[in-house]
Amino acid sequence: MQLEQFTLAPATPLPRIWVGLWQLSSNAWGSAPAHRIPDAMATHIRKGYIAFADHYGPAEVLFGQFIRNLPADIPRPFGATKWCVFEPMEVTYDRVQAAVDERRTRMNTQRLDLLQFFWQNYRDRSYITAIEHLLKLRSIGKIRNLGLCNFDTARTEEICVTFGRGCIVSNQVQFSIIDVRPLHGMNDLCQRYGFKILAYGVLCGGLLTDRWLGKPEPELYSGQLNPSQRKYLDVILRAWGTWNLFQTLLRLLRDIADRHGGVSIANIATRWVLEHPFVGAVILGARLGLSDNSDDNARVFTFSLTERDKADIEVILAQSNSRNMIMSIGDCGAEYRAA
Repeated sequence: MQLEQFTLAPATPLPRIWVGLWQLSSNAWGSAPAHRIPDAMATHIRKGYIAFADHYGPAEVLFGQFIRNLPADIPRPFGATKWCVFEPMEVTYDRVQAAVDERRTRMNTQRLDLLQFFWQNYRDRSYITAIEHLLKLRSIGKIRNLGLCNFDTARTEEICVTFGRGCIVSNQVQFSIIDVRPLHGMNDLCQRYGFKILAYGVLCGGLLTDRWLGKPEPELYSGQLNPSQRKYLDVILRAWGTWNLFQTLLRLLRDIADRHGGVSIANIATRWVLEHPFVGAVILGARLGLSDNSDDNARVFTFSLTERDKADIEVILAQSNSRNMIMSIGDCGAEYRAA
């Protein structure tokens, strides 16, 4: 099945579903024998899933090992990694270059396909200096594409105004039927400055799936939830609405899925995000070596939502606090920022 593609930057066509590797960063999602992970990566690539994202520490190393031992029949995949600055630092060219070189070494590449930059403390405006150095490193070929991660609308616009259209190709932010904060300004920036959103949290850690249809509200810290599910359950209950309303949404998504030949709830939730033109791709977490949803994910590209589908979804969202979450949580990425 052919996967839909988009152009991240000139001459960079990529599928609109990326394989998220954050679950390789911790055993909290379960762990697979090491030999299964490269096999699972190869399987995804053969099916057209050639873009891998969210490389934290161990995932960078695993990706690099896969590249080093790439099977002859497998094309080289696209790797999107991150440089996240959580603590105060003196931003110098040498320090920024060292961070980039560390990732190049881990990922076994001369040039990073996409480096996504995160800066936690906006009160320290050294993120502008960091971007300046990253753009220099891009100009000498150590970075192919530069993007942001969890930058809000105001700071994203500041960066685009400072460095001009084309300085970034993407901003990775949370976006789903539940969390619609990118619709409050980030979407307009994408159009004005020519970058795309890479959306994560699209399935709310797996809560927006058939598995949770008709299920009672889980305990937040019960053993049945993984870290992502705890995070998004908290968002649903504290900021979005109630578990009963969430179940009403799941029932509607199941009805819509049946209208489209019995696809999955996850397919409908993913399609809803992808049909926003400012979204380049969604990043769907994969438990490589433990489970494989690649065939089901590909069904996202077999249909489009109708006007009736979208209107029915809006009826449910109007009953929630989704349009006000930007006030209760803050703009994109606010939940990761220093107080």
